[in-house]
Amino acid sequence: MSDLRIEPATLEDLPLMAELLADLFAAEPEFTADQAKQMRGLRLILEQPNRGRIFVLRNSSRIIGMINLLITISTAEGGFVLLLEDLVVHADHRGQGHGGRLLKHAVDFARDKGFLRITLLTHRNDERVVEFYRRHGFVASEMLTMRLLISPGGTA
Repeated sequence: MSDLRIEPATLEDLPLMAELLADLFAAEPEFTADQAKQMRGLRLILEQPNRGRIFVLRNSSRIIGMINLLITISTAEGGFVLLLEDLVVHADHRGQGHGGRLLKHAVDFARDKGFLRITLLTHRNDERVVEFYRRHGFVASEMLTMRLLISPGGTA
């Protein structure tokens, strides 16, 4: 495990990160993997660091995990907060603590930079994932997630 390191993602990492997201979205009934869309979204973050940060977990040969944090402002908290958009570890490397390592890195980053909260969405029925976040200090919210998808042409 000594060859593992967490570092900021780069534009060269886009294809491998899109592969990880395809794997994540395969398990998410509300999302569909689309490599072009995922690469476009990741690129938007990487090209404008004020939008967020992406950290990758690498071994000597490849990226084995990633975490994506989006920056926003909370009027409730009166300052900058993070939205944990994606956390995924390659299927061959799950169950080895890598997700926890990435999450700890994100929390440490948030504390170091003075962010006031990290919010995330996960499936309430996936108890394994819910328990993972609980073990790392996250608590369930009474807030209900709702969406309105806006098409590129501007109509719902």
